[in-house]
Amino acid sequence: MVQFLKEVAVENFTHIPALLAAGADRIELNDNLAVGGTTVSRGVMAESIRYVHEKQRSIAVMIRPRGGNFVYNDTEVKMMETDVFVAQELGADAIVTGALTPAGDIDTDAMAQLIAAAAGMTVVFHMAFDAIPQDKQTAALKWLAAHDVSRVLTHGGPLTIPIQDTLAHLAETVQAAPKNLTILPGGGITAVNADEIATSLGVKQLHGTKLVTI
Repeated sequence: MVQFLKEVAVENFTHIPALLAAGADRIELNDNLAVGGTTVSRGVMAESIRYVHEKQRSIAVMIRPRGGNFVYNDTEVKMMETDVFVAQELGADAIVTGALTPAGDIDTDAMAQLIAAAAGMTVVFHMAFDAIPQDKQTAALKWLAAHDVSRVLTHGGPLTIPIQDTLAHLAETVQAAPKNLTILPGGGITAVNADEIATSLGVKQLHGTKLVTI
């Protein structure tokens, strides 16, 4: 059995104590998981970070101003930058974010602004990665690795496709990633199939809402 870190995506603070007690290693903090996660309020962020750190675990904070696509205007990017500053001030370990152009490339200007605002926090590029055309994904991985992004959260394809059917592309993505960039598989990974997926991909970290049973 492969030993792997369990990152559990949560909606607000409610289940964090029980999830940490049940073995979650890292929390990804969201609001509105029904739309793929958006940024929580300052109050939720502050209490969640305090509690997770008290339990000697780490916490990544979603930076996303709305549901829908990942193409943001200047006002939205400014909102995201402000939320990154809040996460920084409150002591979050990582931010989880992503921005694309209408053509499906990384919005390098927006990402550079958000990475600069993170100022030393770990930066994670979220499942916006799966909206990048597959023939452009290797170039995207290289850009992210060269700009201090530490992890890429990916399902290996649209979330409508079961993860068992995206494992081949996930394996290709793991192979294509530069050495300083961790591929974090997610979407449809549960306590039941996690061992099998970690073993087949040879990864040391997994992400999901149902990775830990409470």
